[in-house]
Amino acid sequence: MNYAHRDPALEAVVDRWIPAADRERTDALLTRLGADGERLTGLAAVADQHPPTLRQFDRDGNRIDEIDYHPAYLELCRAAFHEYGLSALSHRPVHGWDIKPPHLVKYLASYLFVQSEFGLACPVSMTDAAARTLRMFGDPEIFTPWIDGLTSTEPDNAMTGAMFMTEPQAGTDIAQTETTAVRDGQGWRLSGKKWFASNPDADVIITLARYPGGPEGSTRGVGMFMVPKRLANGTRNSYTIDRLKDKLGTRSMPSGEVTLDGAYGIQVGDLDRGFRQMAEMVNTSRLSNAMRSAALMRRSVRDAVEHTHQRIVFGKALFEQPLMRATLLPLLLDAEAALALVGYSAHCLQRADAGDPDARNLIRILTPIAKHHVCKRARFVTGEAMEIRGGNGYIEEWGFAKLVRDAHLGSIWEGSSNVIALDVLRCMRKQDAHRHLASAMLALLADLESDCDSGAAALEERWHRLAADGDELLAGESDTAEIGCARYADDLARAVMATVLFDIASRRIAAGRGYRSLLVANAFLAGLDGEASTVALDHLDAIAEGTDVDADIARAAAPRTLAGAHR
Repeated sequence: MNYAHRDPALEAVVDRWIPAADRERTDALLTRLGADGERLTGLAAVADQHPPTLRQFDRDGNRIDEIDYHPAYLELCRAAFHEYGLSALSHRPVHGWDIKPPHLVKYLASYLFVQSEFGLACPVSMTDAAARTLRMFGDPEIFTPWIDGLTSTEPDNAMTGAMFMTEPQAGTDIAQTETTAVRDGQGWRLSGKKWFASNPDADVIITLARYPGGPEGSTRGVGMFMVPKRLANGTRNSYTIDRLKDKLGTRSMPSGEVTLDGAYGIQVGDLDRGFRQMAEMVNTSRLSNAMRSAALMRRSVRDAVEHTHQRIVFGKALFEQPLMRATLLPLLLDAEAALALVGYSAHCLQRADAGDPDARNLIRILTPIAKHHVCKRARFVTGEAMEIRGGNGYIEEWGFAKLVRDAHLGSIWEGSSNVIALDVLRCMRKQDAHRHLASAMLALLADLESDCDSGAAALEERWHRLAADGDELLAGESDTAEIGCARYADDLARAVMATVLFDIASRRIAAGRGYRSLLVANAFLAGLDGEASTVALDHLDAIAEGTDVDADIARAAAPRTLAGAHR
């Protein structure tokens, strides 16, 4: 099985946002990764069963804090960092490109990899984000060698990155950071405890610490520092890995508790902007979170569909039974919509990095709404897919249980759902982000093919209502706004997904690529109001397998209240 070729949602996103000049190289990379999926999945299963272990002392009693990994995990590292260069894709020419590939290539390649192995995607993402952060805020004369290491695909030169931010008393509330930094010549010495440090033996650590004279109880009193694993003379830096966490999921990848004991660090950017600079790294990781959750959704739904085709109950395949089709439909639509949202967000990030201020405003709110909604939804989709597999789904050997365990991390990683919802509210208060988003979506809807008229009309009305709802949320009491912001973030996410699905459908229709994507878009729109499209249920094989349908069928899948409607 080639994971890329069995994913019609992936093909649709590639068609929509990968430029023609990048298409051949993108297809070659995704085809190669997709064909490697079964091998990588086998390695991931073994690595999950053999978590890393910490050796704090050598036989002579010297403190070494080395982490031992199973060979399967090391083979996955070779694939991710070196063979496929997932952490290098946004930073340097690889895989035949003579310039940096588009951001979306990285997200789509990682999306395929995560369908096999989720845990390692954390170090990959942090390595990528660390390089981006040092490039954006660091002095090139100081940090270029580190950036080169973080983005290298050569095993002898490559480095990995990590982000040590959480402390026992300072997870969400960074102003409560207690780690301190004191000057030591041109560098700094950091002391404090970091409570949840994934990839704790990384070569390059980005962390936060309070600096002398900084305002107390404020994030402006927290600076950003780069802490290398090893010093210039080759000795280990002064910090210890106190223990590794025993986690529900991502068991292949170590997370630990770390004590900085006068560890040498290098200042990154402006001292009083440390948290804001760290937010750039966090936001990059948050979009990767949404991508990873979308990957888990796709993998679990694909495997569930395969099972329902093979399982015969009462003389008929499960896939052909009405209730099972009604169970599968929303899962398939959720998986496709999630990838569409990630694809559009990556496209906006590309434009933002090129200096587009509108795209910069969009990605600022798209990132938290994608993280909030997709990561939560992945928990439901993977759980439903496990149940479809029946008793075997609950057994670790079949892989579904691992997907469910891993899916729960997405909503916690890089900020729990409530933190993310409050970030959406912050964007609204500071930038009228909901209004910018509504304007961008209305512009997409205004440019659709006539086959999409009924859906466009319904979504135009929805976006006007959402903009007004956002204004009302901001005008009310602060407590009321906080209570309602999570629901509103999900409403925004679902509306963006629906809009982008219609945008994809319109482009494919115009390019002569068929009407399946319109069937998906109309069925997803129907689901927003709790309606299971009977037409979509009748043509579930087209949604699952990527086969085309007639235009009349695709249009008929629109919500019943929109039958025959036009703008």
